[in-house]
Amino acid sequence: MSGDWKSAASKVVTLPVLLPLLAARRAAGQRVAFSNGAFDLFHVGHLRSLEQARAEADLLVVGVNSDASVRRYKSPDRPFLPQADRAELVAGLSCVEYVVVFDESTAEQILSAVRPDVYVKGADYRHKPFPERAVVEGYGGRVVLIELEGGRSSTGLIAEIARRAGRAGADQ
Repeated sequence: MSGDWKSAASKVVTLPVLLPLLAARRAAGQRVAFSNGAFDLFHVGHLRSLEQARAEADLLVVGVNSDASVRRYKSPDRPFLPQADRAELVAGLSCVEYVVVFDESTAEQILSAVRPDVYVKGADYRHKPFPERAVVEGYGGRVVLIELEGGRSSTGLIAEIARRAGRAGADQ
């Protein structure tokens, strides 16, 4: 292996491992961006939003909702991919430095611990309150809302798969 290459699995860390890694990077003058989500059925909209998030700082940490967390806020039938798989897929992106899985329904607790310089969230939150804003702004961080890719969502993919599967079943 050469250079700075790291396997995706090595970039998935626990919070106690992550915090000293970030302290060292901050001591070197680097700024931290943070974004989070379920990332169930990963699609190009996820990739593009994470690339935008990375552009906001020197490194990007991504919080991936645990399976239990996704079931609580999405549906008892979700996620389709287990948290370890989702975390490793996200970690495999070159724009992502570290991934941490969290179990809470919102990112407030992990943001309080990580204290990123920039918290990046989708612009769909522009006109609705989200509790993470108060946490980030409370310690002097910045919240950035980015435009999402229209027509790109895991929920939309699931609906399309179900539609096509139903059509295929009717053809038989």
